[in-house]
Amino acid sequence: MEEEVKGVAVIPESVLKKRKCSEEWALAKKQEIEAKKKKNKENRKLIFNRTKQYAEKYKEQERELIQLKREAKLKGGFYVSPEAKLLFIIRIHGINAMHPKTRKILQLLRLRQGLGKYGIICIEDLIHDEIMTVGPHFKEANNFLWPFKLKAPLDGLKKKRNHYVEGRDAGNREDYINEFIRRMN
Repeated sequence: MEEEVKGVAVIPESVLKKRKCSEEWALAKKQEIEAKKKKNKENRKLIFNRTKQYAEKYKEQERELIQLKREAKLKGGFYVSPEAKLLFIIRIHGINAMHPKTRKILQLLRLRQGLGKYGIICIEDLIHDEIMTVGPHFKEANNFLWPFKLKAPLDGLKKKRNHYVEGRDAGNREDYINEFIRRMN
């Protein structure tokens, strides 16, 4: 009876506070979502432009390589490409008989932090700017990547003890490493 004054129901203060808090939270959430959408739209444009730049850069590098090879052939010599800055090493042995220190190092290679603070916003940035060219933040990019396990090669392995140039599996494959990884993927 006390809550009804002249036919109007009085709403408790706690309910009013809860409604106000809910409305403020909904408004803040809506603004946050709109800001995120706007930022994502800008990032997509930036990612598209960077990807386009990398594609053009790769085409230019390929044309330059062909030109250098042609010039060398005309002069009667041959073109030797510069040595790679990055090695891709595949551990063929299993994990059972692995040294404890090596096992611990493999366990510590896990996702630690985002790479946005280094200006890496897309996969192309990660691959081109850091991994392929061994950029200034290569260590951070490498630590960001999750270690993965490859399966046994499709055709199997030949004797591991003999070198690749002898027709076996161990050793430096240089430009043929991609084919070996495809067999193990």
